[in-house]
Amino acid sequence: MQRFTVACAQFAVTPLAVSENIEKALAWTERAARETGARLIVLPESVTTGFTPGVTPDGTPGCPVEELWAQVDKLPGPQTASVAAAARVLDLYLVFPTYERGPTPDIVYNSVALFGPEGLLGVYRKTHLFPTERKAAGGWSTPGADPVVVETPLASIGLTLCYDGDFPELYRCEAVHGAEVIVRPAALLRSFEIWELTNKARAYDNHVYIAACNAIGPDAGGHYYFGHSMIVSPIAQTLALARGTEDIIAAELDPEPLKRISYGSTSPMIFDHLEDRNLAAYGDILKPACSRFEPARRVSNATIDNQRV
Repeated sequence: MQRFTVACAQFAVTPLAVSENIEKALAWTERAARETGARLIVLPESVTTGFTPGVTPDGTPGCPVEELWAQVDKLPGPQTASVAAAARVLDLYLVFPTYERGPTPDIVYNSVALFGPEGLLGVYRKTHLFPTERKAAGGWSTPGADPVVVETPLASIGLTLCYDGDFPELYRCEAVHGAEVIVRPAALLRSFEIWELTNKARAYDNHVYIAACNAIGPDAGGHYYFGHSMIVSPIAQTLALARGTEDIIAAELDPEPLKRISYGSTSPMIFDHLEDRNLAAYGDILKPACSRFEPARRVSNATIDNQRV
């Protein structure tokens, strides 16, 4: 891993205004590069449409899959040609989250693409769908099933999205596959404490940097996202924290972050969470399960339901 600067650019988007939002995303990317010198820039989840993407023509809340499919594009595709060009011209790596058109009109993925000077380097499709985006709840997303870690000259970069951050297994998998920095574009509406806790825990669990860029402003579902994007070190230090408005944050990443047990300390680090795992204890980790405590309502998860058959 090199020493380099990573930035998160959080800004409000207009629901379903794909071209307008891409233009704005590129303007914020250029600004972040100019102001911070960042070589890796992370944008918020579903930046082309907003997380809750729109309403049907008759005003019914939600966005049917077919309607969203018609608005978005495959990856790579014409809609992201300017994104690829910006990464090339600015000589940086750009984490660009967008709904992705699937092979048929009943399939839309919640995806994040990594563009670099070389072009499109990887696409991750969200594996842990938030209940409201699942088709069983009237949502629009089809889940992916593959963790993605991309080797770049800067670092090995793991790709995740929002609700994924609640699942330590995915982050551990990406760390085992060599991730040094894991990005987490998000449209998170839960408490700041949960946002901070999960970012810090995933960073410390796996001794990776986390660059988490949260959405800001309203979406078509009447939700208002609170921003507070953050960059966290492998020893759980908050290196940068955004405000609750449109903002850019940045931090320089040290390629040797585990030499001291805590920031400001002279005590040496003598453990490695990946090396110190006792694999014999994890035999049941992939067994389907439910919490012993009941939520107010359970939303069907087709991926899990199929595993139980």
